[in-house]
Amino acid sequence: MTSRAFDFAELTPKERYKLLIGTVIPRPIALITTLSPGGTPNAGSFSFFNILTHDPAVMAVGIEHKPDGTPKDTAANILATGEFTVHISDHALVDQMEICSIKFPADVDELAIAGLETAPGEAVSCPRILAAPAAFECKLMQTVPVSPARTIVLGEVKRMFVRETLVDPETMHVDQIGIDAVGRLGGHLYARQLDQFERVTPTLEQFLALDGSGDR
Repeated sequence: MTSRAFDFAELTPKERYKLLIGTVIPRPIALITTLSPGGTPNAGSFSFFNILTHDPAVMAVGIEHKPDGTPKDTAANILATGEFTVHISDHALVDQMEICSIKFPADVDELAIAGLETAPGEAVSCPRILAAPAAFECKLMQTVPVSPARTIVLGEVKRMFVRETLVDPETMHVDQIGIDAVGRLGGHLYARQLDQFERVTPTLEQFLALDGSGDR
C-alpha cells in the first residue's frame, strides 16, 4: 500500500484542519456549560476534547478563539470562574447540541433557547443538563495557549453523574450501547457508537505461548 505525504509546514490551517478532522475519528463531543461572572448560563459544544488521565481525572478541551483573538464565551467564563461542566452528547441531544453550537452573543442563555432542563451544580456552580447521559463537574487546573487562535483547557473532574439505568454501581461498568454517545467525523458528519467488538490484549506470557496458528 502506498501513502500520500503532507508536509504541515506547507499547508494552510484550513487544509490541516480538514485532514485532521477527517482522520482522527470519531471524536467525542463535549457539551460544556459555564456561568459568566455575572451569572449568565452558557453552553457550547466542542469536538477537540478527551479524557487524558484517571488519577487525577483530567479532561482536555481545545477551544478556538473568536476571529479577533478574544476568547469564546466558554473559555472566557472558565478563565473567570475556574469551573465548567462537561456533558456527553447522546443521539437524543443532537438537535439541542447543534443549537448550543450557534454563535449567540455572550448575554444569551443557549440552554433556555435549546429547551434544556438543568439542575444546579454540586461541586461547581455551572448548571447540569439533566437529559445528558453523563456529566462531569470540573475545576480548572491550567490553560495551555497553543496559538493566538486556540487554548487548551485542562480540568480536573470533581464529581461525575451517570444516568442511573446506564451504570452498575457495584462493578462501575457503564452500558456503552445504552449511553448512545455521538462522535464527530469530518465535515458535517457524525457517528453513533452502536457497532462494537471486543479484543482482550494478552499478557506477555500468553502472547509468547501462542503458536503460529494463533491458538494457545
